[in-house]
Amino acid sequence: MALRFSANLSWLFPELPALPARLEAAAAAGFGAVEAAWPAGCPAQALRAAAERAGVRIALLNMPPGDPEAGELGLAAVPGREAAFRQGLAAAVQYARAVGCHRIHVMAGRVPLGADRAAVAGEMETTFIENLRYAADLLAQENMIGLVEPINNRITDPRYYLNTPHQAAAILEKVGRPNLKLQLDLFHCQIMDGNLSCNLDTYFPLIGHIQIAQVPGRHEPDSPGELNFPYIFELLESLGYTGYVGCEYAPKGDTLEGLGWLRSYWESRGLQHGRTSKAAE
Repeated sequence: MALRFSANLSWLFPELPALPARLEAAAAAGFGAVEAAWPAGCPAQALRAAAERAGVRIALLNMPPGDPEAGELGLAAVPGREAAFRQGLAAAVQYARAVGCHRIHVMAGRVPLGADRAAVAGEMETTFIENLRYAADLLAQENMIGLVEPINNRITDPRYYLNTPHQAAAILEKVGRPNLKLQLDLFHCQIMDGNLSCNLDTYFPLIGHIQIAQVPGRHEPDSPGELNFPYIFELLESLGYTGYVGCEYAPKGDTLEGLGWLRSYWESRGLQHGRTSKAAE
């Protein structure tokens, strides 16, 4: 079965200022789904209306990051920020419900400034597990899935708490909620661990969403880099992956011109584009 790709509106079509316009551009390019970081400043009704006009599904949204001016990038594992985490979760659920989105990325957050990672690891894990259980139970009432994403701390974010699929899998096991899944960004996974074939096979039962970008530049999958995406796409197909593959990369130039890799994929599978009917989903 051919893979389904989702355009990350926080990364693709940066030449367009507003999320609804980016969504419409993604639909015109053939995408059947989109995703985004927390859509601050974009009313839910505007995004939903654009999605309905374009016939595109909103596959994933991030929770609010917390206080960006204070350097926050998620709150789920940050001790002392539990109340703010619950407020952000409630806002994310309300927004997702309004736009028809069923997956929310529950961001772990950063090791506090000045803190030693090893010294606070236990407290942060306890906080993360408790917040994830709270989130999972709330999301279950809405028939939603919560996702946790390891982000590399070698290049992208040295202070991010959740860094590897192994760490994420161990935490998901401790949380013990079936509606919490692994969001596996192959860009981060390659930087932290590599061994993508084995990691995809090992963690496949936990994976609820995949994201892609070339390493190390974080550009189009067919740009120069370490990853062989034609092989990876075939591997995901052979594993029977039916979720979305999020395109979370920085275009080297014009977004549409850089989508030749995706048009080639569709053509190789006998498809004109990546749009599917709602019934098929």
